Amino acid sequence: CVRRVPGRADRLCLPPGLTCRRLCAAAAPNLSYQELKDLKKANVLHIDVRERWEIDRFGKIPESINIPLGELMEALQMDPMEFKEHYNQKMPSKSDPVVFSCLAGTRSKQALGFAMSLGFSRVQQYAGGFDDWVKHEPPEKK
Repeated sequence: CVRRVPGRADRLCLPPGLTCRRLCAAAAPNLSYQELKDLKKANVLHIDVRERWEIDRFGKIPESINIPLGELMEALQMDPMEFKEHYNQKMPSKSDPVVFSCLAGTRSKQALGFAMSLGFSRVQQYAGGFDDWVKHEPPEKK
């Protein structure tokens, strides 16, 4: 995203309409509601790390899968077939785009760190989480 030019300040060199956030997860891992909506159109894997009872009680963001934070490290290291059986979703590769969310950003930030420590390179978080989502649109009931 950043072009270095000797003797000048670093410059962002992006096509019009694209933000660094959409292209370089490590540079700006926090997504807004609209950025998450846009990424969902591109079939990004969205993992909600809240507990199952939270999903059951309050609902979920559409097209997200639930992997509670306490299971995440193990889940991201599973055999792809086992992951598919457990979560009914294709196992992400370490270069696939993945977005984490929770209720309000604390657990998704931890999830981001876990995934990065395992070598996932295109991970981001929706820091506003479920609390922010329901301000924009109703949740999906399980």
